[in-house]
Amino acid sequence: MLTYNTQLKKLILPEYGRNIQRMIDHCITIEDRDERSHCARSIIQAMGNLFPELRDPENNNRKLWDHLVIMSDFKLDVDFPCDVIKAECLETMPDPVMRDATYIKYRHYGRMLPEMIAKAAEMEPGEEQDALVLYLANHMKKLMLAVNKDGVEDARIFRDLREMSDGRISLDPENVHLHQFMEAPSVTGKKKKKK
Repeated sequence: MLTYNTQLKKLILPEYGRNIQRMIDHCITIEDRDERSHCARSIIQAMGNLFPELRDPENNNRKLWDHLVIMSDFKLDVDFPCDVIKAECLETMPDPVMRDATYIKYRHYGRMLPEMIAKAAEMEPGEEQDALVLYLANHMKKLMLAVNKDGVEDARIFRDLREMSDGRISLDPENVHLHQFMEAPSVTGKKKKKK
């Protein structure tokens, strides 16, 4: 009768495969501690061959030893060359990351753009403010084009800019023209044959 993986015991770390798991299961059953330690070092070498990037001579292959202990379900008792992970450490969860849940009216512009517009509105009128406002308007158009591929009229950007600045920044569509952003052509990767 055939044996299917679905009928076998579930692997703890499946990336190492069933053969490594069988080696570890056998290692646990060895009664002599020195022989068990020697077997564990051999398993670490085999695991290192599977994932050479985890072999780290400075940390004495700590990740591999941690994986070995995890795969043995913390039952392996050998002479470890380094401190290994404890079962309690796997059960602890990190503290949840608190994020600012403030409402963003214009989500397609992001969180930072309204703050930059507020700073631009507070600046003294002049060349510097005009350059910043034009830069922000062009950036707004670029962000809007990421959401709306059909195109964006400058008047809409000016209206959003006026609304986001509470009427302090007002651009005239007749006098100010924004960049015309176009989608870059995609590279096909095919070369034409020379004749």
